[in-house]
Amino acid sequence: MPTDPCTESAQFRITLFFGPEPVDGKPATQACVFNVKKRSWKGGIQVLVEITEAQIEASRTCTHFSQWLTETLADTALDDRAAQEKRAGELFVQALCRCQLDRLVQSGLTQENQRLTADTWDAESQADLIQRTDFIRSYVVTEMDLQPGDPTHT
Repeated sequence: MPTDPCTESAQFRITLFFGPEPVDGKPATQACVFNVKKRSWKGGIQVLVEITEAQIEASRTCTHFSQWLTETLADTALDDRAAQEKRAGELFVQALCRCQLDRLVQSGLTQENQRLTADTWDAESQADLIQRTDFIRSYVVTEMDLQPGDPTHT
């Protein structure tokens, strides 16, 4: 997963473990789980990051993701477009969760498994996403092996 350069984040090795997947008992909420290992720790931890469908939609709007994705997949064959849009949506959620995890890392992370619930999402989180739009798009493009507007991906 591509990362933004960040002094605090550079001390950590963060990898997606799984997700997004529905959260049991929380309708319209998804979660991603990340493995996090700090260089000075003997072992890593897992951090579950939740996000609601409403937060995902608000994030799609503020980052103009849907418009960007339409332009990016413009040259994709119609037969493949639905599958690619679905995959891009999953990757978008992964990137959003990663942004939330990065915020947690920057504020200080202890060496214990953690759950970052969807109610920790606030206006500052949303504003941070606008600053990280390039990271989000880059993550989707890299994971899907796409080049925006590249006719070879049809």
